[in-house]
Amino acid sequence: MIVSKFGGTSVGSAENIEKVIEIAKQKKEQVAVVVSALGGVTNQLIRASELSLEADPGYENILNELDSRHKEAIDALLQADFKEAALQHLKETLDELRMILQGVSLLSDLSGKSAARIVSTGEILSSYLITMAMKQRGLKAALKDSRQLIRTDDTFQNALVDYDFTYSNIAEFFASTEAEIIVLPGFIASNEKGETTTLGRGGSDFTAALIANGAHADCLEIWTDVSGMYTANPKLVRQAKPIESISYQEAMELSHFGAKVLYPPTVQPALDKGIDILIKNTMEPEAPGTRITEKTKVNGSLIKGISHIEDIALLTLEGNGMVGVPGISSRLFGALADELINVKFITQASSEHSICLAIDDQDTARAKKAVDREFEFEILKNRVDPLVVEKQLAIIALVGDQMKSHQGISGKMFSELGHNNVNIRAIAQGSSERNISAVIREEDVKKALNVLHASFFEAQIKQLNLFVVGIGNVGGKLLDQIENQQKFLIEKKNLQLRVIGMANSRKMLFCEGGISLDNWQQQLDSEGETSDLDTFFNRMTDLNLRNSVFIDNTAHEVVTHLYSRCLKESIAVVACNKIACSSAYTNYEELKRLSSKYQAPFLFETNVGAGLPIIDTLHNLIASGDQIHEIQAVLSGSLNFVFNNFTGDRSFYEVVKQAGEEGYTEPDPRIDLSGVDVARKILILMRESGILAELEDIENRSFLPLESLQAVTVEDFLETLKASAGHFADLRKDAEAAGCKLKYVASFKDGKAEVGLQHIAPDHPFYNLDGKDNIVLFYTDRYLEQPLIIKGAGAGADVTASGIFGDIIRTGNL
Repeated sequence: MIVSKFGGTSVGSAENIEKVIEIAKQKKEQVAVVVSALGGVTNQLIRASELSLEADPGYENILNELDSRHKEAIDALLQADFKEAALQHLKETLDELRMILQGVSLLSDLSGKSAARIVSTGEILSSYLITMAMKQRGLKAALKDSRQLIRTDDTFQNALVDYDFTYSNIAEFFASTEAEIIVLPGFIASNEKGETTTLGRGGSDFTAALIANGAHADCLEIWTDVSGMYTANPKLVRQAKPIESISYQEAMELSHFGAKVLYPPTVQPALDKGIDILIKNTMEPEAPGTRITEKTKVNGSLIKGISHIEDIALLTLEGNGMVGVPGISSRLFGALADELINVKFITQASSEHSICLAIDDQDTARAKKAVDREFEFEILKNRVDPLVVEKQLAIIALVGDQMKSHQGISGKMFSELGHNNVNIRAIAQGSSERNISAVIREEDVKKALNVLHASFFEAQIKQLNLFVVGIGNVGGKLLDQIENQQKFLIEKKNLQLRVIGMANSRKMLFCEGGISLDNWQQQLDSEGETSDLDTFFNRMTDLNLRNSVFIDNTAHEVVTHLYSRCLKESIAVVACNKIACSSAYTNYEELKRLSSKYQAPFLFETNVGAGLPIIDTLHNLIASGDQIHEIQAVLSGSLNFVFNNFTGDRSFYEVVKQAGEEGYTEPDPRIDLSGVDVARKILILMRESGILAELEDIENRSFLPLESLQAVTVEDFLETLKASAGHFADLRKDAEAAGCKLKYVASFKDGKAEVGLQHIAPDHPFYNLDGKDNIVLFYTDRYLEQPLIIKGAGAGADVTASGIFGDIIRTGNL
C-alpha cells in the first residue's frame, strides 16, 4: 500500500481538492490519504483561541469566515445528499467549536486540552469534506478518525506517541478494512481517555509516517506545492533544480538547515522502517519529485544540496580562564537548556580559549542573560569575558553523503565565497563530513547561495553582473557588442553577461534580472530614475550580486571616486577612464592594493591603447622575468589622425573639427591636443613597469601656442586654432622640408619620460603609421636591438569598446 499526505496548500481550494482526488484515483493499490486542514485554517483557529482568551468577541468573525470558506468548498465539490451531509457536519463541528471558545472566554482560561480541541477542527472538517467528495465521484473511500488509531500521552499539544500501541492499532485496522482509499485527518490523536491531542509542528507528516510504519507501506508520499527537494531555495536561486534521489541522512541535513519540505522528527517512523519517502507536487503530479531512500547513487555533483537558516545570532564565550578547565561547555549548554534555547551550530577553538555557537535571533536576550548569570563569578574575576552576541546572521550549509571521500570541497566552498566578498564568521563540519556549515551575514545569503550553486551544480557557466556608467558613444557600442556576443560567450567561453545597471549623466536604470539590450535606450528613457553616483553605488551593493563588475566609460574624475568603494566590496572595476591610474601615485597604489586584498580585478587596458593589448603584453613581459629599458610610442590615435590628415589642403582647425565629429577626440579636444592625455598614458605604462612616477615628472613639450593653452572654454580654444592657423602651417612645412612627418611621441628611457611633437624620418617605424593607429615599441632585455612592436587602431568607439569588452571577459577568467 501507499500512504499519501496532502498539506494545507494541496487542499487549500476546491480546485486543488479535485487534483487530490484525481491523484488518489490513479493509485493501483490501497492508499491511505492523510490530509491537513485547508490552507491557513489552523492559523485562524489559533487566532480564535487567543481572542477568546482575551474575551474578544472577534473570534466570532473567524468562525463566520471558516463557515463561509468551507461552505464555498462544499458548494463547489458536492451535490444532493453528499452536500447535505457535509453541511450538517460543518454546522455540528462549528457549533462544538463555538461552545469551546465561549467557555475559554468565560473562564479566561485556555488549557492544553481546550487548545488541542480547537486546533484539531481544521483537519476534522477537511477530512470529512474530501471523503464525501471522493464518494460522490464513485470511489471506494472511507473516513477513519486518526484519534482511533494514534495513542499519545496527556500532553495534549506536542503529545508523545505510544508507538507500540499505535502501530498495533494501525496494523489491525488496515488488515481488516476493504476500502480502497482511507482518508485520515492529520495532526490529531488521542490519549488513553479518548481525549483529543495534537502532534505538534509537522503533525500531518507525523501522522502519515506513523500510518506508513504501522501499515507496512511500500512508500510514503508527501504532496506539497513544490516539485520535491531542490538543490537550493528556488526563490533565491533561479537555476535551482529538483533533486531526483537523496539519502535519508542528506534529506535530514537539508531539512535541518532550512529546506521547508520536510520536518525531520515527523518522518522518523518511516525511516525506522526503511520506507521510501517521495516528495511530490500536487499542482504538477507528473513531475518526478524527490525520492528519499536509505542509500542513493552518486550522479554528477558530490553535493546534493545547499541550504540555509536565516535570523541567526552567533554567541561567543571566550577568556583565558576557560583553557584546561573541565565543565565549561557543560555549564554553557546547561544554561541555554534551562531557558529551552535550541543550539543550531557549535564550533570551538582547539586552544579551548573560546566556544562559538549559533541560536535563533529571537532567543539572544534570554541567552545572554542566562550565560552571563552562569559565569558571573568568572566574569567578575576577568577569567571569562561577558558573552558576545552578533546578530543579523545566517547559516549556509553544503550537504552530501559523498563529500567525505573527496578532497577540496571545503576549500572550493570558502574560496568561492571569499572571492565574492562573503565574509565567514564561523565554520563547522561534523566527523561524518556530510555537512559543511558556515555562518555569514544575512544580507549575503542570496549571493552566497548563487555563488555556491553555480560552482557545484551548474555547467560551469560563470555569470558576470555588469553595472555600466557612461552609455554614450563608447558605452553604447559596448552594449551592442555584449548583446551580439551573448550566444558565443555562453557556448564557447562559458560566460553569461548580464547588464544589471546603467547610467548616464541624466538617468540610471536597474533590473535585477538583467536589462534587455535590444531596447535599453527606450527603457532608460521611460523607466530610468534621476542619475546619482552615490545612489548608483548603493543600489549596486544592495543587490549584492555575485561576480559584479563596475564599468566606467566616462572621462570624469568624480566617477573614479567609486573605484575604491567598489573594490572594498569585491566588485571588479573595468575602466577606460585613465584619470585614476594617472592620479597621485598613492591613489594608484591604493587601488592596486585593494584589488589584491579583496580579490577584485582592476583592469584598465583601454587607458593606453583603446583595444590594443599594450598593458597585457607589458604584464606578460614582466611576469616572465623580462625588464623594460625603453618605451617609444605614439599613444594618441586622435593626434595621429589629426596630423595624418593635416596635409595642407585644410586648416588645422578644420582637421581638429573633423576628428571631433568622427569621435576621435574627447568632447573637449584640449585634453588630446594639450598632450596631457598622452602624458597620462606613458605615466601608466611606467607605473605598470614598476616605476614610481607622478604626472609632473613627465616633460610635456606642447606644440600649442600660448593663447590656446590659456583658453578658458572649448569654444575659445577652437577660436585660437583658427587664429593660429599660420603657426600650425609652419609646423607642417618645417617637417615636410626635412622630409619628415609630424607625430606626437611619448618616450621613456633611463627613468625619464617626455611627450611632444617630433619629426619622424622615413626609416622610423612611426613614419607609415596611418589614420588613427597607435604604436608602441618595447625595448627590453630580450628585445634589446629589435623592439617588440604593438600596432593597430588606437581610437574610435568600436575599438575602445572592444578593449573594455576584453577586460570584462578577463574578469570572468581571473
